[in-house]
Amino acid sequence: MSDDSRFKPSTSRFTRFARLAGLGARLSTEVMSQGVKKLAFARSTEGLLGHVGAEKLVETLGEMKGLAMKLGQAMSMNPDQLPPEVRAVIARLQNQAPPMPWATVREVVRRELGGLPEEKYAHFDSVPLASASLGQVHRAVTFEGREVVVKVQYPQIDQAMLADLANLGSVVSVVSRGVGLTDGAAYFAELRAELLKELDYREEAARAREYAAAARCAPALVVPEPVEALTAERVLTLELVHGETLKDVLGRIDQVPNDERFRVSRLLIQAIWAPFLSTGVIHADPHPGNFILLPDGRMAVLDFGSVKRLSQGWIDVNRRMFGWILQGRPLDMVGLSREAGFTITLEDAQAEPFISGVIQIACAPVRGRDFDFATADTTRLLRDHFLRHAFKVPQVRPPTEGVMFYRALGGLIQDLQNLRARGDFRGVYEELEALIPS
Repeated sequence: MSDDSRFKPSTSRFTRFARLAGLGARLSTEVMSQGVKKLAFARSTEGLLGHVGAEKLVETLGEMKGLAMKLGQAMSMNPDQLPPEVRAVIARLQNQAPPMPWATVREVVRRELGGLPEEKYAHFDSVPLASASLGQVHRAVTFEGREVVVKVQYPQIDQAMLADLANLGSVVSVVSRGVGLTDGAAYFAELRAELLKELDYREEAARAREYAAAARCAPALVVPEPVEALTAERVLTLELVHGETLKDVLGRIDQVPNDERFRVSRLLIQAIWAPFLSTGVIHADPHPGNFILLPDGRMAVLDFGSVKRLSQGWIDVNRRMFGWILQGRPLDMVGLSREAGFTITLEDAQAEPFISGVIQIACAPVRGRDFDFATADTTRLLRDHFLRHAFKVPQVRPPTEGVMFYRALGGLIQDLQNLRARGDFRGVYEELEALIPS
Protein backbone atom coordinates (compact mmCIF):
# COMPACT_ATOMS: atom_id res chain seq x y z
CA MET A 1 0.00 0.00 0.00
CA SER A 2 1.36 3.44 -0.92
CA ASP A 3 1.94 6.27 1.55
CA ASP A 4 -0.75 8.21 -0.28
CA SER A 5 -3.41 5.52 0.15
CA ARG A 6 -2.63 5.26 3.86
CA PHE A 7 -2.86 9.00 4.25
CA LYS A 8 -6.19 9.67 2.57
CA PRO A 9 -9.01 10.11 5.09
CA SER A 10 -11.98 7.79 4.63
CA THR A 11 -14.87 9.35 2.73
CA SER A 12 -17.41 6.63 3.57
CA ARG A 13 -20.18 7.88 5.83
CA PHE A 14 -20.50 4.45 7.49
CA THR A 15 -16.73 3.99 7.95
CA ARG A 16 -16.31 7.43 9.54
CA PHE A 17 -19.27 6.85 11.86
CA ALA A 18 -17.89 3.42 12.80
CA ARG A 19 -14.47 4.91 13.64
CA LEU A 20 -16.04 7.50 15.92
CA ALA A 21 -18.25 4.86 17.54
CA GLY A 22 -15.22 2.64 18.16
CA LEU A 23 -13.28 5.58 19.58
CA GLY A 24 -16.21 6.40 21.85
CA ALA A 25 -16.36 2.85 23.15
CA ARG A 26 -12.64 2.82 23.90
CA LEU A 27 -12.71 6.19 25.66
CA SER A 28 -15.79 5.18 27.66
CA THR A 29 -13.90 2.15 28.93
CA GLU A 30 -11.00 4.34 30.06
CA VAL A 31 -13.29 6.88 31.70
CA MET A 32 -15.04 4.13 33.66
CA SER A 33 -11.70 2.64 34.70
CA GLN A 34 -10.35 6.02 35.79
CA GLY A 35 -13.57 6.78 37.65
CA VAL A 36 -13.45 3.54 39.62
CA LYS A 37 -9.83 4.21 40.59
CA LYS A 38 -10.55 7.77 41.69
CA LEU A 39 -13.64 6.83 43.64
CA ALA A 40 -11.78 3.97 45.33
CA PHE A 41 -9.22 6.44 46.60
CA ALA A 42 -11.82 9.14 47.39
CA ARG A 43 -10.45 11.51 44.79
CA SER A 44 -12.30 13.88 42.49
CA THR A 45 -13.95 12.37 39.41
CA GLU A 46 -13.01 15.40 37.28
CA GLY A 47 -10.63 14.81 34.39
CA LEU A 48 -11.52 11.17 33.86
CA LEU A 49 -10.08 11.10 30.33
CA GLY A 50 -6.44 10.24 30.81
CA HIS A 51 -3.28 10.62 28.75
CA VAL A 52 -3.71 7.30 26.90
CA GLY A 53 -7.27 8.16 25.91
CA ALA A 54 -6.19 11.61 24.77
CA GLU A 55 -3.44 10.12 22.60
CA LYS A 56 -5.95 7.75 20.99
CA LEU A 57 -8.34 10.65 20.42
CA VAL A 58 -5.61 12.68 18.69
CA GLU A 59 -4.54 9.71 16.56
CA THR A 60 -8.05 8.86 15.37
CA LEU A 61 -9.36 12.40 14.77
CA GLY A 62 -6.06 13.47 13.20
CA GLU A 63 -6.30 10.64 10.68
CA MET A 64 -10.00 11.32 9.98
CA LYS A 65 -9.47 15.09 9.53
CA GLY A 66 -12.51 17.10 8.39
CA LEU A 67 -15.33 17.87 10.80
CA ALA A 68 -14.29 15.11 13.20
CA MET A 69 -10.95 16.85 13.69
CA LYS A 70 -12.63 20.24 14.12
CA LEU A 71 -14.64 18.81 17.02
CA GLY A 72 -11.43 17.62 18.63
CA GLN A 73 -9.93 21.09 18.25
CA ALA A 74 -12.96 22.54 20.03
CA MET A 75 -12.49 20.06 22.89
CA SER A 76 -8.93 21.23 23.44
CA MET A 77 -10.13 24.79 24.10
CA ASN A 78 -12.52 23.94 26.94
CA PRO A 79 -10.85 24.78 30.27
CA ASP A 80 -13.53 23.09 32.40
CA GLN A 81 -13.99 19.66 30.82
CA LEU A 82 -10.41 18.33 30.71
CA PRO A 83 -7.31 18.66 32.91
CA PRO A 84 -4.45 20.78 31.51
CA GLU A 85 -2.18 17.83 30.72
CA VAL A 86 -4.90 16.15 28.63
CA ARG A 87 -5.83 19.40 26.87
CA ALA A 88 -2.15 19.81 25.96
CA VAL A 89 -2.23 16.46 24.14
CA ILE A 90 -5.48 17.18 22.31
CA ALA A 91 -4.25 20.68 21.40
CA ARG A 92 -1.90 19.02 18.90
CA LEU A 93 -4.97 18.72 16.66
CA GLN A 94 -4.82 22.48 16.16
CA ASN A 95 -1.81 22.29 13.86
CA GLN A 96 -0.11 18.89 14.06
CA ALA A 97 -2.34 16.39 12.22
CA PRO A 98 -0.63 13.56 10.27
CA PRO A 99 0.64 15.20 7.04
CA MET A 100 -0.04 14.14 3.47
CA PRO A 101 2.89 12.87 1.37
CA TRP A 102 4.97 15.32 -0.64
CA ALA A 103 3.95 13.65 -3.90
CA THR A 104 0.30 14.38 -3.09
CA VAL A 105 1.08 18.01 -2.26
CA ARG A 106 2.84 18.43 -5.61
CA GLU A 107 -0.11 16.92 -7.48
CA VAL A 108 -2.67 19.17 -5.76
CA VAL A 109 -0.59 22.28 -6.52
CA ARG A 110 -0.11 21.21 -10.15
CA ARG A 111 -3.82 20.55 -10.64
CA GLU A 112 -4.93 23.79 -8.97
CA LEU A 113 -2.28 26.27 -10.11
CA GLY A 114 -1.30 24.74 -13.44
CA GLY A 115 2.27 23.92 -12.45
CA LEU A 116 4.34 22.03 -9.89
CA PRO A 117 5.48 23.83 -6.71
CA GLU A 118 8.99 24.35 -8.11
CA GLU A 119 7.46 25.92 -11.23
CA LYS A 120 5.08 28.29 -9.43
CA TYR A 121 7.33 29.30 -6.50
CA ALA A 122 11.01 30.19 -6.19
CA HIS A 123 11.16 27.93 -3.13
CA PHE A 124 8.62 25.57 -1.56
CA ASP A 125 9.36 23.61 1.64
CA SER A 126 8.43 19.94 1.26
CA VAL A 127 7.97 19.54 5.03
CA PRO A 128 4.71 21.14 6.22
CA LEU A 129 4.80 23.99 8.69
CA ALA A 130 1.45 22.90 10.14
CA SER A 131 -1.35 20.44 9.43
CA ALA A 132 -5.00 21.05 10.19
CA SER A 133 -8.52 19.76 9.61
CA LEU A 134 -8.92 20.61 5.89
CA GLY A 135 -5.39 21.15 4.65
CA GLN A 136 -1.75 21.62 5.55
CA VAL A 137 0.51 24.65 5.38
CA HIS A 138 3.94 24.94 3.72
CA ARG A 139 6.42 27.80 3.74
CA ALA A 140 7.42 29.14 0.32
CA VAL A 141 8.97 32.11 -1.46
CA THR A 142 7.52 33.70 -4.58
CA PHE A 143 9.60 34.63 -7.61
CA GLU A 144 9.28 38.26 -6.44
CA GLY A 145 11.09 37.28 -3.22
CA ARG A 146 8.03 37.45 -1.01
CA GLU A 147 7.87 35.02 1.94
CA VAL A 148 4.52 33.24 1.97
CA VAL A 149 2.64 30.29 3.41
CA VAL A 150 0.71 27.97 1.13
CA LYS A 151 -2.31 26.05 2.40
CA VAL A 152 -2.87 22.90 0.36
CA GLN A 153 -6.19 21.08 0.79
CA TYR A 154 -6.29 17.35 1.45
CA PRO A 155 -7.60 15.30 -1.51
CA GLN A 156 -11.22 14.17 -1.07
CA ILE A 157 -11.61 16.13 2.17
CA ASP A 158 -14.82 17.58 0.71
CA GLN A 159 -16.31 14.08 0.56
CA ALA A 160 -15.14 13.34 4.10
CA MET A 161 -16.73 16.59 5.30
CA LEU A 162 -20.02 15.74 3.58
CA ALA A 163 -20.00 12.30 5.22
CA ASP A 164 -19.39 13.82 8.67
CA LEU A 165 -22.12 16.40 8.11
CA ALA A 166 -24.58 13.72 7.02
CA ASN A 167 -23.86 11.73 10.19
CA LEU A 168 -24.10 14.83 12.36
CA GLY A 169 -27.31 15.90 10.61
CA SER A 170 -28.95 12.61 11.54
CA VAL A 171 -27.98 13.12 15.18
CA VAL A 172 -29.21 16.72 15.16
CA SER A 173 -32.56 15.64 13.71
CA VAL A 174 -33.12 13.02 16.42
CA VAL A 175 -31.98 15.26 19.26
CA SER A 176 -34.02 18.24 18.02
CA ARG A 177 -37.19 16.16 17.95
CA GLY A 178 -36.42 14.77 21.39
CA VAL A 179 -36.04 18.19 23.04
CA GLY A 180 -38.70 19.94 20.95
CA LEU A 181 -36.22 22.26 19.21
CA THR A 182 -38.14 23.00 16.03
CA ASP A 183 -35.35 25.20 14.64
CA GLY A 184 -32.66 22.53 15.04
CA ALA A 185 -32.58 21.74 11.33
CA ALA A 186 -32.29 25.43 10.43
CA TYR A 187 -29.32 25.92 12.80
CA PHE A 188 -27.63 22.85 11.39
CA ALA A 189 -28.23 24.07 7.83
CA GLU A 190 -26.54 27.38 8.72
CA LEU A 191 -23.55 25.63 10.25
CA ARG A 192 -23.36 23.17 7.35
CA ALA A 193 -23.38 25.95 4.75
CA GLU A 194 -20.63 27.86 6.56
CA LEU A 195 -18.45 24.78 7.00
CA LEU A 196 -18.77 23.83 3.32
CA LYS A 197 -17.71 27.34 2.29
CA GLU A 198 -14.40 26.67 4.06
CA LEU A 199 -13.60 24.13 1.35
CA ASP A 200 -13.21 26.88 -1.29
CA TYR A 201 -9.95 28.72 -0.67
CA ARG A 202 -10.88 31.45 -3.16
CA GLU A 203 -13.80 32.22 -0.86
CA GLU A 204 -11.42 32.25 2.11
CA ALA A 205 -9.14 34.72 0.31
CA ALA A 206 -12.14 37.02 -0.25
CA ARG A 207 -13.09 36.72 3.42
CA ALA A 208 -9.52 37.51 4.44
CA ARG A 209 -9.74 40.76 2.51
CA GLU A 210 -13.14 41.53 4.02
CA TYR A 211 -11.87 40.90 7.56
CA ALA A 212 -8.76 43.00 6.87
CA ALA A 213 -10.93 45.93 5.81
CA ALA A 214 -13.11 45.54 8.91
CA ALA A 215 -10.06 45.32 11.19
CA ARG A 216 -8.42 48.55 9.99
CA CYS A 217 -10.00 50.26 12.99
CA ALA A 218 -7.68 48.19 15.24
CA PRO A 219 -4.04 48.94 14.23
CA ALA A 220 -2.70 46.26 16.58
CA LEU A 221 -4.27 43.55 14.39
CA VAL A 222 -2.43 42.20 11.35
CA VAL A 223 -4.14 40.28 8.54
CA PRO A 224 -1.90 38.40 6.07
CA GLU A 225 -2.58 39.45 2.47
CA PRO A 226 -3.65 36.74 0.00
CA VAL A 227 -1.59 36.32 -3.18
CA GLU A 228 -4.30 36.23 -5.84
CA ALA A 229 -2.20 34.75 -8.65
CA LEU A 230 -1.23 31.77 -6.45
CA THR A 231 -4.66 31.01 -5.02
CA ALA A 232 -7.24 28.56 -6.35
CA GLU A 233 -10.11 26.46 -4.99
CA ARG A 234 -7.78 24.09 -3.10
CA VAL A 235 -4.58 26.14 -2.76
CA LEU A 236 -4.34 29.40 -0.78
CA THR A 237 -1.19 31.54 -0.68
CA LEU A 238 -0.85 34.21 2.02
CA GLU A 239 2.01 36.45 3.12
CA LEU A 240 4.08 34.90 5.93
CA VAL A 241 4.03 36.44 9.40
CA HIS A 242 6.69 35.63 11.98
CA GLY A 243 5.84 35.11 15.63
CA GLU A 244 4.57 32.75 18.32
CA THR A 245 1.12 31.20 18.15
CA LEU A 246 -1.33 31.68 20.99
CA LYS A 247 -1.37 27.88 21.27
CA ASP A 248 2.36 27.95 22.11
CA VAL A 249 1.83 30.75 24.63
CA LEU A 250 -0.88 28.74 26.36
CA GLY A 251 1.51 25.79 26.51
CA ARG A 252 3.78 27.82 28.83
CA ILE A 253 1.12 29.98 30.44
CA ASP A 254 2.37 29.35 33.98
CA GLN A 255 5.60 31.17 33.08
CA VAL A 256 3.85 34.13 31.44
CA PRO A 257 3.49 37.22 33.70
CA ASN A 258 0.03 38.69 34.18
CA ASP A 259 0.84 41.92 32.32
CA GLU A 260 1.56 39.88 29.18
CA ARG A 261 -1.52 37.70 29.67
CA PHE A 262 -3.64 40.83 29.92
CA ARG A 263 -2.03 42.37 26.82
CA VAL A 264 -2.75 39.25 24.78
CA SER A 265 -6.30 39.08 26.16
CA ARG A 266 -6.88 42.67 25.03
CA LEU A 267 -5.71 41.80 21.51
CA LEU A 268 -8.03 38.78 21.36
CA ILE A 269 -11.02 40.85 22.45
CA GLN A 270 -10.17 43.36 19.74
CA ALA A 271 -9.88 40.61 17.10
CA ILE A 272 -13.44 39.43 17.73
CA TRP A 273 -15.25 42.64 18.69
CA ALA A 274 -13.56 45.44 16.72
CA PRO A 275 -14.48 44.23 13.19
CA PHE A 276 -18.01 43.44 14.34
CA LEU A 277 -18.67 46.77 16.06
CA SER A 278 -17.20 48.79 13.19
CA THR A 279 -18.60 46.95 10.16
CA GLY A 280 -20.57 43.88 11.31
CA VAL A 281 -17.93 41.26 10.38
CA ILE A 282 -17.20 38.43 12.83
CA HIS A 283 -14.35 35.92 12.95
CA ALA A 284 -16.10 32.79 14.21
CA ASP A 285 -13.14 30.42 14.68
CA PRO A 286 -11.00 31.86 17.48
CA HIS A 287 -9.04 28.74 18.41
CA PRO A 288 -5.46 29.39 19.61
CA GLY A 289 -3.80 28.18 16.40
CA ASN A 290 -5.38 31.10 14.54
CA PHE A 291 -3.49 33.90 16.34
CA ILE A 292 0.20 34.77 16.10
CA LEU A 293 1.87 37.23 18.47
CA LEU A 294 4.36 39.35 16.55
CA PRO A 295 7.68 40.65 17.93
CA ASP A 296 6.51 44.27 17.53
CA GLY A 297 3.57 43.77 19.94
CA ARG A 298 0.84 43.32 17.34
CA MET A 299 -1.16 40.16 16.71
CA ALA A 300 -1.81 38.45 13.40
CA VAL A 301 -5.16 36.77 12.77
CA LEU A 302 -5.31 33.68 10.56
CA ASP A 303 -7.83 31.29 9.00
CA PHE A 304 -10.72 33.19 7.46
CA GLY A 305 -13.00 30.34 6.41
CA SER A 306 -15.40 31.20 9.25
CA VAL A 307 -15.51 34.96 8.73
CA LYS A 308 -19.11 36.14 8.29
CA ARG A 309 -20.88 39.45 7.72
CA LEU A 310 -24.05 39.52 9.83
CA SER A 311 -27.37 41.18 9.02
CA GLN A 312 -27.87 44.86 9.73
CA GLY A 313 -30.67 44.16 12.19
CA TRP A 314 -28.51 41.84 14.24
CA ILE A 315 -25.61 44.32 14.13
CA ASP A 316 -27.75 47.28 15.24
CA VAL A 317 -29.29 45.51 18.25
CA ASN A 318 -26.00 44.08 19.48
CA ARG A 319 -24.22 47.42 19.08
CA ARG A 320 -26.88 49.06 21.22
CA MET A 321 -26.68 46.34 23.84
CA PHE A 322 -22.88 46.63 23.91
CA GLY A 323 -23.04 50.37 24.62
CA TRP A 324 -25.96 50.23 27.04
CA ILE A 325 -24.34 47.50 29.15
CA LEU A 326 -21.18 49.61 29.53
CA GLN A 327 -23.30 52.64 30.41
CA GLY A 328 -25.24 50.69 33.03
CA ARG A 329 -28.58 51.41 31.39
CA PRO A 330 -31.55 49.14 32.19
CA LEU A 331 -32.24 46.67 29.38
CA ASP A 332 -35.46 45.15 28.14
CA MET A 333 -33.75 41.88 27.35
CA VAL A 334 -36.87 40.15 26.02
CA GLY A 335 -37.73 43.08 23.75
CA LEU A 336 -34.16 43.42 22.48
CA SER A 337 -33.94 39.68 21.84
CA ARG A 338 -37.13 39.73 19.78
CA GLU A 339 -35.83 42.75 17.86
CA ALA A 340 -32.65 40.81 17.06
CA GLY A 341 -34.72 38.00 15.57
CA PHE A 342 -35.13 35.61 18.50
CA THR A 343 -38.23 33.41 18.55
CA ILE A 344 -39.56 33.42 22.12
CA THR A 345 -42.57 31.26 22.95
CA LEU A 346 -42.44 31.86 26.72
CA GLU A 347 -44.28 34.50 28.65
CA ASP A 348 -42.05 37.55 29.13
CA ALA A 349 -41.97 36.98 32.90
CA GLN A 350 -40.48 33.52 32.32
CA ALA A 351 -38.09 34.45 29.54
CA GLU A 352 -36.62 37.53 31.21
CA PRO A 353 -34.71 35.88 34.10
CA PHE A 354 -33.28 33.25 31.75
CA ILE A 355 -32.02 35.75 29.16
CA SER A 356 -30.86 38.28 31.76
CA GLY A 357 -28.99 35.55 33.60
CA VAL A 358 -26.98 34.75 30.48
CA ILE A 359 -26.12 38.43 30.02
CA GLN A 360 -25.18 38.82 33.68
CA ILE A 361 -22.70 35.92 33.54
CA ALA A 362 -21.23 36.82 30.15
CA CYS A 363 -20.83 40.51 31.02
CA ALA A 364 -19.22 40.04 34.44
CA PRO A 365 -15.82 41.35 33.16
CA VAL A 366 -17.27 44.85 32.58
CA ARG A 367 -18.96 45.32 35.96
CA GLY A 368 -15.79 46.56 37.67
CA ARG A 369 -12.17 47.55 37.14
CA ASP A 370 -10.59 44.33 38.38
CA PHE A 371 -11.71 41.02 36.86
CA ASP A 372 -9.82 37.74 37.16
CA PHE A 373 -10.42 35.16 34.43
CA ALA A 374 -8.39 32.62 36.41
CA THR A 375 -11.21 32.31 38.93
CA ALA A 376 -14.21 33.38 36.85
CA ASP A 377 -15.46 29.93 35.73
CA THR A 378 -17.53 31.68 33.05
CA THR A 379 -18.13 28.64 30.85
CA ARG A 380 -19.13 26.51 33.83
CA LEU A 381 -21.51 29.20 35.12
CA LEU A 382 -23.12 29.50 31.69
CA ARG A 383 -23.45 25.73 31.38
CA ASP A 384 -25.02 25.46 34.84
CA HIS A 385 -27.41 28.32 34.03
CA PHE A 386 -28.59 26.57 30.87
CA LEU A 387 -29.05 23.31 32.77
CA ARG A 388 -31.13 25.03 35.46
CA HIS A 389 -33.35 26.53 32.76
CA ALA A 390 -33.22 23.55 30.39
CA PHE A 391 -36.95 23.60 29.67
CA LYS A 392 -36.71 27.23 28.53
CA VAL A 393 -33.83 26.73 26.07
CA PRO A 394 -35.99 25.38 23.18
CA GLN A 395 -38.40 28.27 23.74
CA VAL A 396 -35.83 31.06 23.39
CA ARG A 397 -34.31 30.55 19.96
CA PRO A 398 -31.88 32.94 18.24
CA PRO A 399 -31.97 33.48 14.47
CA THR A 400 -29.73 31.18 12.46
CA GLU A 401 -26.98 33.79 12.07
CA GLY A 402 -26.59 33.66 15.85
CA VAL A 403 -24.85 30.28 15.42
CA MET A 404 -21.68 31.91 14.07
CA PHE A 405 -21.90 34.94 16.37
CA TYR A 406 -22.12 32.83 19.52
CA ARG A 407 -19.48 30.45 18.21
CA ALA A 408 -17.14 33.45 18.08
CA LEU A 409 -18.03 34.75 21.55
CA GLY A 410 -17.93 31.29 23.12
CA GLY A 411 -14.49 30.63 21.67
CA LEU A 412 -13.27 34.03 22.88
CA ILE A 413 -14.42 33.30 26.44
CA GLN A 414 -12.58 29.98 26.41
CA ASP A 415 -9.39 31.64 25.14
CA LEU A 416 -9.62 34.28 27.87
CA GLN A 417 -10.16 31.67 30.55
CA ASN A 418 -7.16 29.70 29.30
CA LEU A 419 -5.02 32.87 29.44
CA ARG A 420 -6.15 33.44 33.06
CA ALA A 421 -5.41 37.17 33.02
CA ARG A 422 -6.50 39.66 35.67
CA GLY A 423 -7.06 43.35 35.05
CA ASP A 424 -9.30 46.20 33.91
CA PHE A 425 -11.28 44.43 31.21
CA ARG A 426 -13.98 47.07 31.43
CA GLY A 427 -11.42 49.52 30.10
CA VAL A 428 -10.73 47.24 27.13
CA TYR A 429 -14.42 47.17 26.19
CA GLU A 430 -14.76 50.93 26.73
CA GLU A 431 -12.03 51.44 24.10
CA LEU A 432 -14.07 49.36 21.67
CA GLU A 433 -17.28 51.32 22.33
CA ALA A 434 -15.76 54.22 20.40
CA LEU A 435 -15.83 52.08 17.23
CA ILE A 436 -19.63 51.96 17.12
CA PRO A 437 -20.80 54.28 14.32
CA SER A 438 -22.87 57.18 15.59
